[in-house]
Amino acid sequence: MKKFISFLFWVFIVNFVAFGQQDPQYTNNMFHKLSVNPGFAGAEGAINGLILNRYQWEGFIGAPKTLVFSADAAIEAFGAPGGIGINVVSDDLGFEKNTQINFNYAYKVPLNIGILGIGVSLGVLNKGINPKTWVSSDDVLNNTEGGSGDYLIPPGEVSQMAFDAGLGLYLSTNQYYLGVSVTHLNQASIMFDDHAGTFMVRHYYLSGGYNIKLADPLFELRPSFFIKSDVASWQLDLNANIIFDERFWGGISYRVQDAVSLLMGMEMENGLRFGYSFDLVTSAMSRYGFGSHEIFVSYSLDLEKNRNQKYKSIRFL
Repeated sequence: MKKFISFLFWVFIVNFVAFGQQDPQYTNNMFHKLSVNPGFAGAEGAINGLILNRYQWEGFIGAPKTLVFSADAAIEAFGAPGGIGINVVSDDLGFEKNTQINFNYAYKVPLNIGILGIGVSLGVLNKGINPKTWVSSDDVLNNTEGGSGDYLIPPGEVSQMAFDAGLGLYLSTNQYYLGVSVTHLNQASIMFDDHAGTFMVRHYYLSGGYNIKLADPLFELRPSFFIKSDVASWQLDLNANIIFDERFWGGISYRVQDAVSLLMGMEMENGLRFGYSFDLVTSAMSRYGFGSHEIFVSYSLDLEKNRNQKYKSIRFL
């Protein structure tokens, strides 16, 4: 019965939200900008790599699990400064598994107000559904030959691949950043059979942040915001991190009508960085007591930096 109730919940989510927000959710969005904005590629003037793992609504059967590998680097291409990057994302949601790989290029334009990255993202996404690994046929009412009884749900394991594209602008200085981007620009259509299918809705992003020096020079306040929308719905994150000695941070994030998050992390002198966040759910899901965990490890290598010199971070903006 528990499996059946959970199955009905995810049927509702997949069928109702299939035309809603489909991109994974990240609490540490201020540290992982390349995932939604190709204009960020190469913005830090270094070679960066990141692995991020998110467990949403921990303890809930079939809850979303997201694994990300991301890397970018500053380059000189076509006689002009630029950046390249790659994202590999695996996102599991109930009986649905999405895998996305995209390559990013950003052209850098120096302006009076900062460096503008004009980016494009090209890649593929693979959407797979396997109801049989999630719920046995005996757990589903009106089952027909192992199917779900719902013509919108394929009776067995299916998988389809589609082309995906995105665009982004990223403006940055030593004091602030501002980004705007769109993912799934081409709104790829994915059909599993004559009845079941979906398409990837365009997602629009707006983000920004600012560095505020405090009275004590060892401390710095870095507020930021992150807005995601598919036009039908929207999501707003308001974040604030306190940075100590440019190496240790702790902060809080509020996702409107969804969660309050605690963030913490540290950066070592060799460029290795660790971060963790915990989301305390404030939406209707909170009655079930579920929280979300997110952890990431990243490494940054500045090819122009002498490692024997005094340490100074280049990576927050």
